[in-house]
Amino acid sequence: MTTKRSVLVTGATGQQGGAVAHALLSRGHRVKALTRKPDSDAARGLASAGAEVVAGDLGDATSILKAANDVGTMFLMGNSYEAGVEEETRQGILAADAAKAAGVGHLIYSSVADADKKTGIPHFESKYRVEKHVAGLGIPYTISAPVAFMENIVAPWSIDALRHGTHAFAMPPKRVLQLVALADIGAFVTALVQRRENVFGKRFDFAGDELSGEEQAKILSQAIGRPINYQEIPLAAARQQSEDAALMFEWFDRVGYDVDIAALHKEFQEIHWHSFADWARKFDWRTLERTSST
Repeated sequence: MTTKRSVLVTGATGQQGGAVAHALLSRGHRVKALTRKPDSDAARGLASAGAEVVAGDLGDATSILKAANDVGTMFLMGNSYEAGVEEETRQGILAADAAKAAGVGHLIYSSVADADKKTGIPHFESKYRVEKHVAGLGIPYTISAPVAFMENIVAPWSIDALRHGTHAFAMPPKRVLQLVALADIGAFVTALVQRRENVFGKRFDFAGDELSGEEQAKILSQAIGRPINYQEIPLAAARQQSEDAALMFEWFDRVGYDVDIAALHKEFQEIHWHSFADWARKFDWRTLERTSST
């Protein structure tokens, strides 16, 4: 029998936090879902799934302390895209300190794979600064560090090109990239919650699959039912949109994630890991039609 945990999930109405909250609920754990938008559709969905939705902000230590005072575990994640990298670090440190003050027995911090490898990517470095602070707090913690999300394929910045038959990404077509499905992030964090003492003080980089852009396009073609071609976005064009993102794409091509996927999946056999093909088969591609009609 798995011990039922009480978990505070930050960023609960976002993609990653939502996946974590729903995975925990599906395993019978008690979830307090922290959000700045308790009246949002995502928050209502969590409430109907059994979560206790609480209003709070990572920038407000008092709201974190209040939300965390009766839970045994806290899942903490920031958002550099929304807050900026410096503010993400500040909020992460503030929230981690609040977790310690509240007496949380296990703090799981969501970073990114290879953030501890001096990548020079601003939104990797911002998370690593929080990691180091968490590790120095003297409380039980685990670092959860996913690679790139499979769902980025259908993100707002990608989906329009996909609707027109193009999978566009700022990497050479044959360069392999490691990916993970959001559902697997939820399942992985749930595994960390359940393993508890066995993962204290550990850092886990994790991935579900690795394949090139060309290979992704072939799988997408089969799943969507029409030809999808891979197109390499020039780095100069990516840099015009975001220097941070351009530095990440350069790092992807020069170094890249290096999760030992076979060893990881053997260690975490309780997770039904999704390959990219699994994810593409399950995804509701009617989203493309809905996008084209708006």
